[in-house]
Amino acid sequence: MNKLQKKINYQFKDIALLKQALTHRSVGRTNNERLEFLGDSILGAVVSCELYKRFPHIAEGKLSRFKSYVVRGQTLALIAAEIELSNLLILGPGELKSGGHNRKSIQADAVEAILGAIFLEAGFETVNVVILDLFKEYLDSINPNDALKDFKTQLQERLQKFGQSLPEYELTKTTGKNHNALFTLKCFLPDQAVQVEQEAKSIKRAEQMCAEILLEKLKNHES
Repeated sequence: MNKLQKKINYQFKDIALLKQALTHRSVGRTNNERLEFLGDSILGAVVSCELYKRFPHIAEGKLSRFKSYVVRGQTLALIAAEIELSNLLILGPGELKSGGHNRKSIQADAVEAILGAIFLEAGFETVNVVILDLFKEYLDSINPNDALKDFKTQLQERLQKFGQSLPEYELTKTTGKNHNALFTLKCFLPDQAVQVEQEAKSIKRAEQMCAEILLEKLKNHES
């Protein structure tokens, strides 16, 4: 955990709080879900404020797309890889057997939980610095002239360009209730007879994850 704390440039006074941030719901009642909920909100606030300051002449709609690009699950999973988070995750027996350490959604949630834990322990100014440092590459990569279309839109436009059928999304399973719910969603491309399935804490995020994977499959097939 010392290596992790060096990578995020923050030293926890209460190491138990960091351990909780790394503990998946499969372990039991003491897990990182509440911290993840908090971290998600803090991350959104910090990124929104930074984008507001960086791009004073850009309208709300485009700022929202920029924010979605920075805080999306894929970005969080990339950051989790950069700080070598996967082997530190504390998982229950079921998740261990199914390879939960490698699931990007679990890694992404843990990153948000760590941010929530830093906020609880050290306050907004400290977590603001940590976030801007961790997400610097992604904030700096934003070109104000880019549309930064989401993956669902990109997939739809790509298929329309070649006169192909639009993707079909289907919710196949819901587990848990309220803020603890997990949604499993399937996306099928009729013309290619290809489908993928992803799980996330919102239907919207699951759709985006499916679309992103299918976009990569189409690009790899064409190359």
